[in-house]
Amino acid sequence: MEFLDIVDDNDNVIGREEYSQVYKKNLTHRIAHIIIFNNKGEMALQMRSAEKRFCPGHWCTSAGGHVHSGESYNDAALRETEEELGVRAKMKFLAKDVYISTVVPKKFLATFTARHNGPFNPNPKEVERVEFFSMDEIWRMIREGEKFHPELIFILNKHFK
Repeated sequence: MEFLDIVDDNDNVIGREEYSQVYKKNLTHRIAHIIIFNNKGEMALQMRSAEKRFCPGHWCTSAGGHVHSGESYNDAALRETEEELGVRAKMKFLAKDVYISTVVPKKFLATFTARHNGPFNPNPKEVERVEFFSMDEIWRMIREGEKFHPELIFILNKHFK
């Protein structure tokens, strides 16, 4: 069973709850996102597996996921990168933002960047494929209506415009 820390409006831990209950009870929690760039400055995006509960078949950050109870944002970023992409990369903290949506509970998103040229070894239960794109290509894909995870759109608009 996966437990997540529940946090207050200042990102202080105030409790913990089982994953499914966090969403049922609309509790504020933490997410780590990792954006990997290659040496050409292109951004790696993952296509989420069709098996994912939320946003299957959508482009998302290179890796990302829930911060487990008792885990730091950085440790979660390292874990998610290994679990989803099969690689280790040195993380650099980019930003922490509050993400508010009408369909999911309020979240704190910690975004990290890393450099890695591949190859990746994606976990097929999590990731359909990983591809590098220039920022111009990503903005074109968004304009043309390709499916993008809403947290990726938020991060792109806030930090990569």
